[in-house]
Amino acid sequence: MSDPAAITPWLSDDELALWVQNAPDKLSYQKRLAIWLTHVGAFHAVKVSDLLRVSKQAVWLWVGQYNRQGPQGLTRVGRGGRRWAFMSWDEEEALLSRLEERAMNGELMTAKAVLGDVAKVLGRKPSLDYVYRLLHRHQWRKLSPMPRHVKADINRQESFKKNSPKHSEHS
Repeated sequence: MSDPAAITPWLSDDELALWVQNAPDKLSYQKRLAIWLTHVGAFHAVKVSDLLRVSKQAVWLWVGQYNRQGPQGLTRVGRGGRRWAFMSWDEEEALLSRLEERAMNGELMTAKAVLGDVAKVLGRKPSLDYVYRLLHRHQWRKLSPMPRHVKADINRQESFKKNSPKHSEHS
């Protein structure tokens, strides 16, 4: 079997141990411990991955990042987030606030109705799925119209029912 990976001496053994102990979270601790085990324990990536319950590829990635960039190499940010957005978050909020005003005035807002407004803002027609994801991102929910009008007077309705002339069925 080949020798374990060599760790570039960015830190002394004592500094490395202190660096591992001062990890801010679990993932950072795992990464730092993988470096420490590879350096001090001279374990192979397979053994380190078994001990830490991570993949062998993750250990090789962490060792490579540490060797190239030092301790700062392990603090890189992941690739998450919206990288292919048609509109910025603020543009989406501005659009939805205009739509909310129309909805509060009683206009029925469906995804198909919103599609036209989104197309005007974008300058091209997006998919209906894009509109659904847009609404979901901003926590818009599917709400049904109210069962009765807000200003409806139940007493007047009952009075009308009692006092209106009876219409006969087909005579």
